[in-house]
Amino acid sequence: MGLLRRYLDYPVLWKILWGLVLGVAFGLLAGYLGWADFVGTYVKPFGDLFVRLLKMLVMPIVLASLVVGAASISPARLGRVGVKIVVYYLLTSAFAVFFGLLMGNLFRVGRGIELGSGTGKAIQAAPPSLVKTLLNIVPTNPFASLSNGAVLQVIFFAIILGIALTYLMNSNDERLKASGTTLLRAFDGLAESMYLIVGGVMQYAPIGVFALIAYVMAKQGVKVIGPLATVVVAVYVGLTLQILLVYFVLLKVFRIDPLRFIRKAKDAMLTAFVTRSSSGTLPVTMRVAEEMGISRGIFSFTLPLGATINMDGTALYQGVTVLFVANAIGHPLTLGQQLIVVLTAVLASIGTAGVPGAGAIMLAMVLQSVGLDLTEGSPVALAYAMILGIDAILDMGRTMVNVTGDLTGTAIVAKTEGELEEGKL
Repeated sequence: MGLLRRYLDYPVLWKILWGLVLGVAFGLLAGYLGWADFVGTYVKPFGDLFVRLLKMLVMPIVLASLVVGAASISPARLGRVGVKIVVYYLLTSAFAVFFGLLMGNLFRVGRGIELGSGTGKAIQAAPPSLVKTLLNIVPTNPFASLSNGAVLQVIFFAIILGIALTYLMNSNDERLKASGTTLLRAFDGLAESMYLIVGGVMQYAPIGVFALIAYVMAKQGVKVIGPLATVVVAVYVGLTLQILLVYFVLLKVFRIDPLRFIRKAKDAMLTAFVTRSSSGTLPVTMRVAEEMGISRGIFSFTLPLGATINMDGTALYQGVTVLFVANAIGHPLTLGQQLIVVLTAVLASIGTAGVPGAGAIMLAMVLQSVGLDLTEGSPVALAYAMILGIDAILDMGRTMVNVTGDLTGTAIVAKTEGELEEGKL
């Protein structure tokens, strides 16, 4: 028990960092010795367990926290907060695609690669229409949406339910008022229970981090040193610029200390980096937001929404990788086509789930929007497969930026609404 107590008392951040460092070292060694299959079979499941534990909490937290958050804000103010955060998400996503295209052009990704021709059956990946995206927000069965993990639909239902509870609690009818108060307390209790479980899951995080990183490095570590290293560098430079030139500048404009913000956000950023899931990281992101002094009424609305529709890192990744594919097959994109990439990537990010690998599906959509049809055996498919070979490495960085963007927008909205505790940021 003494050893277990010492482990529990040791700061979680340092435990996660140790898991990260040891996972990289073990993964590279395993890859060098040819033990990648062994790592995938016997080590990776411990990482998968960590991701499953986080995902287990997502839907209950989204439902409970959003109902409580929506019920604690007047309908008029909820609309104001919603407009602010959606405008922020769309603008920062547009900047992200721009930085991706800029880095892709500067680093000349894909140039010098000669891929053979080929034909095959087309793989359909049509960009989502705006009308369909909006209609799909409304669930036909909220309980089925909860069961299927349809986050956007659950968000819609939870907000509507929260607003209804607000009206019940302000009713002159004592029975309705009591019913509304009782139901709100039940959701508040559920939310608090989930936050407590998050603390327990984070004690397992170092083991999960070690397993996930070890598997990625064993499978992908050596491949990064090939021709695709330029893509990795271009994406990570772009992601760094997104943080420094967009998030830091916006934080400064609204008089929030960027360095203090990053120090507070590090747990969520690191968790996003290793799990590669914005939705899976949501429990940690919400805990971090509370530690930042952000009102629960704000972050319980903005963060679940951001985990679903705010994909800045993924949008930036599209800009770089679309140029890679186009250059690799000998068809560089025109300025007009690059503008189409910006519009399509921003739109597609709204309907892209915050789960590992969603960026690969989104890339297929964006490629098709500029006439690069993904067909089996074609040069486009070969270039696409090359990107998928290092997608896990890219996914880590872009997910971390997705989550950082969610927290940045939440802090800014909280500041403008007077819901940010003084002295914490």
